[in-house]
Amino acid sequence: MQGSLIAPKLKVGGRAFAHISAFHPELTAFRRDLHAHPELGFEEIYTAARVKEALERCGVDAIHTGIGKTGLVATIQGRTNSGGKMIGLRADMDALPMTELNDFVWKSSSAGLMHGCGHDGHTTMLVGAARYLAATRNFDGTAVLIFQPGEEGYAGARAMIEEGLFDRFPVQSVYGMHNWPGLRPGTIGLNTGPMMAAADRVTIEITGRGGHGAHAYQTVDPVLVSAHIITAIQSIVSRNVRAIDSAVISICAMHAGDPGAMSVVPGTATLVGTVRTFNPEVQDMVERRLSELCAAVAMGFGAAAAVHYERIYPATINTSAESDFAASVAESLLGPEHVLRDLDPSMGSEDFAFMLQVKPGAYMRIGQGAENGAGTCVLHNTRYDFNDEILPLGAALHASLVEQGMPLSV
Repeated sequence: MQGSLIAPKLKVGGRAFAHISAFHPELTAFRRDLHAHPELGFEEIYTAARVKEALERCGVDAIHTGIGKTGLVATIQGRTNSGGKMIGLRADMDALPMTELNDFVWKSSSAGLMHGCGHDGHTTMLVGAARYLAATRNFDGTAVLIFQPGEEGYAGARAMIEEGLFDRFPVQSVYGMHNWPGLRPGTIGLNTGPMMAAADRVTIEITGRGGHGAHAYQTVDPVLVSAHIITAIQSIVSRNVRAIDSAVISICAMHAGDPGAMSVVPGTATLVGTVRTFNPEVQDMVERRLSELCAAVAMGFGAAAAVHYERIYPATINTSAESDFAASVAESLLGPEHVLRDLDPSMGSEDFAFMLQVKPGAYMRIGQGAENGAGTCVLHNTRYDFNDEILPLGAALHASLVEQGMPLSV
């Protein structure tokens, strides 16, 4: 999605959207400033400072910094607090190690860094919700706004939890959302159950016996063994995973030998890849079968294979009551025809999963693509940009989760 592309005029109901739309230009300017100053996980110094400054101007009740290194949490009290309820809203702040190829004026000012996933937009939407909630306070309880660092591979959500996030702010539920170029603006998608897959890293170290390429019979060739292992691994999903379950195993990198040494058979080879699953039982089985299969294939050639399996992010699993509630809130803004309650899950991963492991909640996708959802830049693309037209909708959805989840007594 190019930043200059104007989305269709959104038709959204509710007072939150109308209120927030009045300061849409300010949100756009804020988002573009964040886009111009991207920072990697746990390095979001500028971003966190800008967020803190914006929250102070909004008039939130308290701002807590340094949770998960560069993370921060703001709290807003409603007009009343009869039951002591808390709802958490989360936005991620970090960028990616990418070189931006856009040419608009707010493009990245940092070489090799880029907001290629829209976290600048996510942060801005939550700032917009904070401004509205602090001004109106039409709810009974406490809104907890979580600005999270290090989503892109750094497990920032886990870091915040380990540093007492939910001990200090014991929310009853937590919600997050991510822009989705494949959905048109004015559309919200989610489901009950898996939204994103677990992301695991697998490293396979193959040990053979090196030698001269002209006398290969004297070697145990780890390149040959690697080829057979790569092929054999593909049988795990097709022959060990039930057809109604889902799993992906991708070997994405291989290193063996020296391209400048054409006649040297190396002694070792390394394969690196990823495993994606939704079901923990399938995840366990895949890990076990990888170790068994790689060792057996290598042994058949007189080599050895050691598998190192790392569980990076768990699956992102929406809880039933909270996903139904979030969908109903979205429908109150957009109408049921613009809310997809059975959106297909993605085999991508999301560290909001760590929050959903300890608190009920829901993860949503907010459409930001072209009218038909096609022809726009996908996430992690060098020409990606967040669609500023959806900022008021995202902010209003955050705010409405609080208002409808903790309504004032009549």
